This record gives sequence, C-alpha cells and structure tokens, in this order.
Amino acid sequence: MLLTELLKNAIKKTYSSVSDIRYHYISNKQALVALRNIEQQKGKLPAQLKKEVQQYAQKKLGWKGYAPWLLVYTAICGKFKEGWVPDNYYRVLVTPNFQGEYGKISFLKPLTKQLFQTGSTLDIAYFINNNWFDHNYQKISNQEVESLISKQINSIVYKADQSLQGKGVKVLKTENLNLKTLENIGNGTLQHFIEQHDFFNQFQTNSTATIRLTTVIDPIGKPSLRSSYLRLGRSKETHITSKTHIRIPVDKEEGTLDEMGFLPNWQTINFHPDSKVEFKNKTIPSYKTCVEQVLKFHSKLPMVQCIGWDIIIDKHSQMVLIEWNGYGNDVKFSEATQGPCFKDMGWIH
Repeated sequence: MLLTELLKNAIKKTYSSVSDIRYHYISNKQALVALRNIEQQKGKLPAQLKKEVQQYAQKKLGWKGYAPWLLVYTAICGKFKEGWVPDNYYRVLVTPNFQGEYGKISFLKPLTKQLFQTGSTLDIAYFINNNWFDHNYQKISNQEVESLISKQINSIVYKADQSLQGKGVKVLKTENLNLKTLENIGNGTLQHFIEQHDFFNQFQTNSTATIRLTTVIDPIGKPSLRSSYLRLGRSKETHITSKTHIRIPVDKEEGTLDEMGFLPNWQTINFHPDSKVEFKNKTIPSYKTCVEQVLKFHSKLPMVQCIGWDIIIDKHSQMVLIEWNGYGNDVKFSEATQGPCFKDMGWIH
C-alpha cells in the first residue's frame, strides 16, 4: 500500500514537472516573438538594459528563464521596473499556491451565479452531466429548454466548461437550433446574447466587448483592483478571441481609455482597425459601479487571491458578469502596461 502511494506521488510530481517545463517553453517562445515585434516598432532594447533584466531574473527570481517576459515589459515601458511578475513565474509558481484548487472552480461556468449570488449574469440554462437545469438549478426537460431558446432574439451563446481565450464559446442562431448541437459540445452554460452599450458599439458591433478587471485579496485581507483593460473584437467575428483581439489599457480609477491600444502581436495602434474610431478621450460608462461590484464578488471567495473578471455594460447601462477566471488568469498584459501591479503581494521573495 505504501509503495503504491509512493509510486502515485512520484508519477504526479513527474507529470507536474514535465507540464511546467512545457509551459516555460511555450510562454518564453511567445515572449521572444512579442519582443521581436515590439522592437520592430519601437527599436532595439539597449544591450545594457537587457543585461540588467537578465541579471535580475537570475538573482531575484532564481532563473534566467524568467527574463523573456521581463524584457517584453521593459520594451513596452522603455525602462525596467522591479516587482514585475513574469508570465511563466505567475503560472508555475504563483497560481498553484495562491489560486489553487479553489481557483479551478472558475472552470465550471454554471456555478458562477450560485457562488456570487448575483442576478447580473447572462445565464439562461445549464447542461450538466446529460441533464438540463434552469437558471435556478432546477431540472428541466428538453422541451422547456427549447422554449427558453425560442424566446431569445436571433442568437444565443453557449460556453463550455474549461473554455479559455474564446475557445469553447459558440454564438448560434436561435432559428432551427437543434438542442443536440449544444449537448454535443459538453457541459456548459447557455446564455443570452448581450446587447452592449452604445459606447462599445462605436468601435465594433458584431462581437461583445469585454472589460477585464483584475482584483486581489491583499495581505491584510481586503479586495482591491490592480488592473483594468478593454478587449475589442474584429468585425468579421461573432465573439472575441485572443488571436485577434484589440486590448486597450484603462485607467483603473476613472475608467478612461489609454490613447494607445495593442494588437495581438503587441504592436500599438491608436484606433480600432475596422471602425477607425480612436481610443483617446473616451471613458467607459458606469465604470466605478462595476469596480465596486467585482470587489464585492471577490470578497465572497477570498481564498482565491487573484481573479480576472470579464464584464460588460449592457444597453441599459447595467453591468453584466460574463465570466470569472480564478486559475492562471492572464497578468502579462496588465504587468506590461500598468505594472508592477502586485509588488506588495509577497509573490516574489
């Protein structure tokens, strides 16, 4: 029995080690591509600055393999700042210890409403383990689901559990929709297709924009906002994906868009590439109310130290929670454009 447990633990550690090595490789490869793109637009980083970053990674973080994302952040800012958290450091060292198994609850989309006791979600119904449930978690028949779908205008959204970066998200026309199409996707959440506020329509109307608010439970146990940015899709897409999105840093206190946004390759642009609408001098409506709401949400789940919230403002100026990300949420864009965002959190020793 003891030998079996030892073998299981050894296999688990080996799997974890291989998984971490793979993540480091993929993440650093992405960083070096991003750095090359940034340097094409802004010019090469000085050799001395690169050396400073690499020395910091080795001495402070314990491995030169944490330097690539620090170089990206430095290239964006034009100078190096102590306290930045590299993407691969965050994913491999911070995430398991400060988000952990409780953070993984965010993969299960149908639990959001129950966890945060909120009506500000888009949920219509849930498909879980071959059964349909309404938004109050009462089991319902296929006919009842079809009735709920028929009441929607034109389109619905289905989000599979474990969906990330736009993958596993389907926007489907309600007309002649076969329920089997949804069930074949697997467990997930059926949602309203949101009609967003006109503020976002000025940029793009085909896909719903999202605001990413990143909050933490700070060392004294209080929730606080650490970064904010707006994600916009492209005109030919039904929903935002990481491969094509436009990200614009947002002043986390006032909700005002930065003058410059970022393409997926990390090069900057000051207008939406499809609508040509500029980002400068534009402030998100109801922004401060949204911040207050997500801080209240986070206080309900304080054991998950860092959460990324994807929200939007609807046509009635009300906040809608699209989803929350409690495990391995992306911090590299926030660090590069608004960081160091987490210097006081004790993640780096």
